[in-house]
Amino acid sequence: MNDLKHKILMQVENDLEEIEVALQQNLNPYLDLVSQIAGHILFSGGKRLRPLLMVLSARICGYKGDYDKVFSTIFEYLHAATLLHDDLVDEATLRRGKPVANSIWGNAATVLVGDFLLARSLAIAAETKQPDVIKVVSGITENMSQGEIHQLMRKGSLDLTEAEYMEIIKRKTAVLFQGTCRSGALIADVSLTKETALSDYGFNLGIAFQMVDDLLDYTLDTATLGKEVGADLKEGKMTLPVIYSLKSADEKNRTRMENIIKNKNFSVNDFETLIKMIDKYGGQLYTQNLATEYVKNAKEALAVFQNSKTKEVLLMIADYTLSRNF
Repeated sequence: MNDLKHKILMQVENDLEEIEVALQQNLNPYLDLVSQIAGHILFSGGKRLRPLLMVLSARICGYKGDYDKVFSTIFEYLHAATLLHDDLVDEATLRRGKPVANSIWGNAATVLVGDFLLARSLAIAAETKQPDVIKVVSGITENMSQGEIHQLMRKGSLDLTEAEYMEIIKRKTAVLFQGTCRSGALIADVSLTKETALSDYGFNLGIAFQMVDDLLDYTLDTATLGKEVGADLKEGKMTLPVIYSLKSADEKNRTRMENIIKNKNFSVNDFETLIKMIDKYGGQLYTQNLATEYVKNAKEALAVFQNSKTKEVLLMIADYTLSRNF
């Protein structure tokens, strides 16, 4: 295990155990089928990073209440809902190394359970009795929906720009991280300065997280990915490593890369060729360097907080974002 990951897990072991219990206890489905489908995505090895970030954000702000773990489930239920919907829209086959839910229970039931999870997240947000938290959660839902629609509109578009890519990942990923951290500050009722700092930390962390996630698609290890090799390309998703490399390549190699991308049934050999081209034209390095800048921004945002074990963990999570291999 990565040493940094081990250090983080040692610090947050109890938090993760309590989050897991809260996720089980607060689901409250009426039907067994809802439990089965929701459980398929919720309890299939997720990292619990989003609820953990809320718990840590509340703690660094001095939260003394007993409901941080309960409130943290808002963001895991919301995340799980989007995964159920995304897998259906993307026509994915694997999620976390398992068949996607809609391939087992069908599209209709899967969509409706996704809706149920969205509703649960909003219901628990209402239990905070803080309009700002409810506003954050509803805003995340709006942004993520529009990010997905934007990505869908540009599916398979070889002319997708870096600016468009950034807008998509901002809405799809960064706002969820941002809202998670901000909500931790909100339930702790701290100053606007600290609330803004955690919001900035979450936003920058979310951007870096998605960039690294997009880099991970350019590996030949399905077991590591938990999804089909080259899944992003087969789903028509143009991510930053490809966007940058296409822009940088000479005409001959750009055409060669485009031909591979256009063929949704590309072979492993074709994918290996594409990876070599992306490496040759700097797509991987450019993405990694940009993610590093966002991690730096995330860490700098925490400067307003005094040194503590909680701050140390948040800083380690930022660093680990760049080195994760899962």
